[in-house]
Amino acid sequence: MTQTTHSPDAHAHQALGVVRCPFCGALTGADLNAGAPSCSGCGKPVLIDRPMPVSDDDFHRIVRESKLPVLVDFYADWCGPCRMMAPVLDDMAREYKGRLQILKLDTDRFPEVSAGLGIRGIPTMIAFKDGQEAARIVGAAPKAMLLDQLKDVLK
Repeated sequence: MTQTTHSPDAHAHQALGVVRCPFCGALTGADLNAGAPSCSGCGKPVLIDRPMPVSDDDFHRIVRESKLPVLVDFYADWCGPCRMMAPVLDDMAREYKGRLQILKLDTDRFPEVSAGLGIRGIPTMIAFKDGQEAARIVGAAPKAMLLDQLKDVLK
């Protein structure tokens, strides 16, 4: 009988994060490099190549448990500069899939987290690394400026 051993780094290549299923709402731990993970609740695929909406209820768990850096867009639907940022963040979600998890939190619908983090204007993007705030960008910004602000977070 052959015994298989795994080195401590066996799963280091996995981009582990927590995602919300858009079908049933369950939170699922997932390897964000492995294509579309299946939901642990309903089994349907969860698309991870786009920003994921979050709420006051799941924000802290997702940020705390993600092994990837997390960029959170604090926005409101009525905000013109927020709408300008949406395609930039969509592009970044596709381009940095498996390296950066992008979340969206509607400050009108879910004000608790926003207040706790001192969000005073929108759009505000906050990057978290290892569950801690690592960068904050206030106001609309071109992709190049965002990436420049995030270069240390993405290392």
